[in-house]
This record gives sequence, C-alpha cells and structure tokens, in this order.
Amino acid sequence: MISRTILISVTDQTYQPTLSQLRAFVAIAEYRHFGTAATRLNVSQPTLSQALASLENGLGLQLIERSTRRVLVTPAGKRLLPQAMATLEAADRFVASAAGTGLGGTLRMGIIPTVAPYVLPTLLPELRKQLPTLAPYVIEDQTARLLDALRTGVLDVALLALPTDASGLLEIRLYAEEFVLVVPRGHEFAGRRDLRPADLDSLPLLLLDEGHCLRDQTLDLCRSHNVHPGAVGDTRTASLATVVQCVAGDLGVTLIPEMAVSAETSRGTLDIARFASPAPGRTIGLAFRASSARVEDFERLADIIRGNRPE
Repeated sequence: MISRTILISVTDQTYQPTLSQLRAFVAIAEYRHFGTAATRLNVSQPTLSQALASLENGLGLQLIERSTRRVLVTPAGKRLLPQAMATLEAADRFVASAAGTGLGGTLRMGIIPTVAPYVLPTLLPELRKQLPTLAPYVIEDQTARLLDALRTGVLDVALLALPTDASGLLEIRLYAEEFVLVVPRGHEFAGRRDLRPADLDSLPLLLLDEGHCLRDQTLDLCRSHNVHPGAVGDTRTASLATVVQCVAGDLGVTLIPEMAVSAETSRGTLDIARFASPAPGRTIGLAFRASSARVEDFERLADIIRGNRPE
C-alpha cells in the first residue's frame, strides 16, 4: 500500500511560516537528502521533517517529494524556493545590521578550482579579522555547477572567471590576470617575455579536464589565433598542481594564470615564458543573483578580495 500525504489548500491567509520552517525547506531542496540537510542545520532529522511538514500543511502545498530512493523538489517548491531564499537572506542581513556589523551571517561562496588555492589562504583569515560575525562556507566546483547552484539558491555568491553569460545574475569585476606558459627546464621558450599566441602552434599543450573554464579559455585562445596544439595522448588532469607536475615530467607544456605561478612552479624542474603585450588572460570576479538583497554585502566582499589578492 502506498501512503499519501493529503494537503488541503490553504484558506487562512493569516498563516505565516517561521524562519526554521523555511530553512528546513531550503536545506532539503539544496542537498536533496534529509540526513545531510539536518546535519547542516544542526537539528535532528525528525525535527527537520516536522518543520517541512508544518510548512507544507500551512501552505497547503507539497514542496518536497520524498521516496525511498530520492528527494525531489516539486513544481510548487521550485516556484517558491527563490522567495524562501530571499526571505532567509533578508533575515540574515537584518540580524547583521542590528549588530552593526554589516556583512555577517551565513555566506555560501562558490569558487572555481583554478582560483581557490591561491585566494583562500589570504582571504579567509582576512574575513575572520574584518568580519567576525560572518560564517563563510566554501564550495569548490567547476563553473557550470557553480552557476546552477547560484540560480537555484544553493550558493549566495561565486568567485569565478567573467563574463558568465548567465541570465539572472549580476557580476562584479575584481581583477584581470595574464596567462603564463609553463615549460620543462631548458625548453627553447624558457625565460622568453615576447611570446605570441601563434608560438603555441604544434606545442604539446596539456589541458585541464573537461568542465574547467581554464581549459575552455585556452582552447578559445588557440581557436581565435588559428593555433593547433600538438597531441598529448590520454593525459587528463583535474588540478593545476597535477598538470604542472606533468610538465615537469616532460609530458608537454601548459598555460596557467599569473596568480598560480609562484605556488605551482616552485616545485619541480620548471621554467616559464611570458607573452608580449597585450598578453592573453582572464578576468576574475563575483557573480550573484540579480534578485539578491545582499548587493552591498557582495560589494564589500569584493573590496576585501581586491585588497588581499596575492601577488
């Protein structure tokens, strides 16, 4: 026998959901798992389930469809999720403002893998220093998944390469950085500062795995200059640290952003070569929902990142 929960359409317009009920709904929609959502909210699973049930009964709507195998957000849940997120964001902002701290409360920040290792060591201590009431959560992932998480309310803001070309999002430009060619020690290009994109033609160019925006940026650079890198076999890497070590092992050459040069070329037998001006590169910035009530907060965050960008 299949058990069903019958929800009666709400007629009492005086019903007001609590923040706890909204947090339960948003957490379940975010993680698609009751146990994980309960852990993140630091409540028991029965408490979480009761909060969701109270919200659904109060609204007369099913927001979450739960089976033994998966958790789904219903069409009504998808329609109301952005508003629930906006309500919680406004509540966090209200509490922070009452404390006179400005940017405070929970901040779920996504960041791409080719930025995270080089920004976070200086950014996180500075956030603790300047914003002691801020509770940041960091999610490292590829650009496409970060954008999906922004649109669905899983993330508040993301640090990634611009432009995103994503509808419904706003962007704050932080800085531009050049690409640097990493080569094995003694390579014919080692130490050069006058490279042109055409010099990449036929080079065994190592790339990050599919899904990484740096891979796409490198391929776009090659296509725009009619450059055809040489084949590098089946080598596939998921991090700059790994691809640089493959260069040290004489498997090929690679392009990395300027910010990563100091950290990644200090290990192994490597040399670098720089491009003549104007050098190819990328722009890094923040992206967030246009509907967010935290624009001023993100502008403050942008200022802190700019002021603590590693050289």
